[in-house]
Amino acid sequence: MAEHGTLEYAAAEGNDYEEHARTYALFTHLAKWGTLALAILMVLMWIFLL
Repeated sequence: MAEHGTLEYAAAEGNDYEEHARTYALFTHLAKWGTLALAILMVLMWIFLL
């Protein structure tokens, strides 16, 4: 069988908390507006499709 080398694990150096905070803020912003848009869509479907 072939010889396999040793496993090497790559990890990021340090923590980028500013980027984490920006990504989380974007996620919560999109989740809020997406939920609102879905609720409006459901109300409009209820009005026009009944």
